[in-house]
Amino acid sequence: MKYLFGFFFLFVFCTSCQNQDKTESLKNDVKSETKKEVITSQGPQGITRTIIQDRKGDIWIAAFDGVFRFDGKSFTNITSEVSSARFFSALEDSKGNLWFGTIGSGVYFYDGKTFQNFTTKEGLVNNEIGSIYEDRKGDIWFGANGGASRFDGESFRNYMMKGDSMNEVEPGKTFPDLKRNPNEVTSIIEDRSGKFWFGTRGNTFVYDGEIFTVLRDKGEPFINVRSIIEDNKGNVWLGSQFGLWRYDGSTFTNITQNGVSYVYKGKDGDIWTSSSTDRGWMLSNYEEKSLLNNKPIVKEINPNKGKMLFGILEANDGSIWFGADGAYRYDGNTIVDSDGKVVGDNWTTR
Repeated sequence: MKYLFGFFFLFVFCTSCQNQDKTESLKNDVKSETKKEVITSQGPQGITRTIIQDRKGDIWIAAFDGVFRFDGKSFTNITSEVSSARFFSALEDSKGNLWFGTIGSGVYFYDGKTFQNFTTKEGLVNNEIGSIYEDRKGDIWFGANGGASRFDGESFRNYMMKGDSMNEVEPGKTFPDLKRNPNEVTSIIEDRSGKFWFGTRGNTFVYDGEIFTVLRDKGEPFINVRSIIEDNKGNVWLGSQFGLWRYDGSTFTNITQNGVSYVYKGKDGDIWTSSSTDRGWMLSNYEEKSLLNNKPIVKEINPNKGKMLFGILEANDGSIWFGADGAYRYDGNTIVDSDGKVVGDNWTTR
């Protein structure tokens, strides 16, 4: 992931200052580029890490060969002439703007008309952005190699990991030349109590606004956590190299020991995961009503012949999208790839 194709930017200054929102202060100081779209008959063919759906119903896919929009009929590569960076993460914020994180080229902000690129030059902690999250205040968090950045629309506040700790650092301090760091921040959430959870390839941290505390179970730190979510009941779910865990505020419960790379909460409260098993990579669905049992009901499918699975999305129409070497979707009966080719239809329940 640390190697990038060459890239070329054509910059023009942003001239519109109407309807300023929280991003306008710094945004007006950053050069922008008019959007350039390429309609294609197929979706991404490269590694696909994140899939989201916006308020209009369009599907957005962050992949190593660009950012794709699917309007229900066709795919559009909206970044093919903007950047050749590998796109990794995506977020639609509360104002309808889109943010796309890359591996090596920072973050792209997209308002539907123009792109703006934020890097360490603007104060971002590092240019490799694996996760993006918006908190209740509307601040945007970026999980990066070596730490995280918090953007309030005017400036960045940066937090860095050193050894087994994580702390806020002085304004302007960045890791502009940091290579792949084993402690990259892979997931950020704010729970209903207002505390922030940071999954990293090192320790997992809980931040109360002042102090970062290492998350521990029976004295041992949770490490290598790839994905964190909060469910409808306030339980926190952690997907790690060492399995899927549920934390109810006092007790940790191990659901599976299979390595989990992504955890997703479905609209009906079910938990979805992408995980590595002795039978290959599985897309798994845990029924909400059975999750409190000692042996929850799980349906599994190996949809991609052993290839790694990444981000998951339940779309408005009920279909399940997930990333691998491209984008895939499950309609309840079959799984099709980005070209519309059927690749699987066999679920197993255990």
